[in-house]
Amino acid sequence: MNIDITRLKSGIEHQIKIDEEISFAQEKLKNTNILSLDHVKVFGSVFSNHSNSYDIDLSVCGIMILPSSLTLKPVEHPFEIKIEGNVEELLAEMNETSKKIQNTIDILPIIWENILMEIPMRIVSDESEKPLKGEGWRLITEQEGNVNPELQKLKDLLK
Repeated sequence: MNIDITRLKSGIEHQIKIDEEISFAQEKLKNTNILSLDHVKVFGSVFSNHSNSYDIDLSVCGIMILPSSLTLKPVEHPFEIKIEGNVEELLAEMNETSKKIQNTIDILPIIWENILMEIPMRIVSDESEKPLKGEGWRLITEQEGNVNPELQKLKDLLK
């Protein structure tokens, strides 16, 4: 997502408004848990600060499709991210080099990294039927009262 900063450099404008929609290709999602990520709204602004560098103030929102942790069926997970900071510093945190091509800056790596941080470790669909037991197994949701007596002695030592 290249932003033309010519008007900022020349001092004609103090900020550039951003209001765009991004869709990510399947090859970009390949090494993530995300099944689909389309129609991600990015809005905010890029502005120049006093040290001749550029700051961003963005809001990113959308819906990522993830596999359910129990059934692997697709589940919609809405997200909303607020990104603020200096472009150079944000790229340096991610070990990315600044991709300034004369009068443009690329903020897509910053957006992508923040989206990746929003992926939950576990997601379960509200509609999914949780199998509670089957042949030779059952789902344990709470720690049961059966404690190994040897471990109980160890627990008493910690008191």
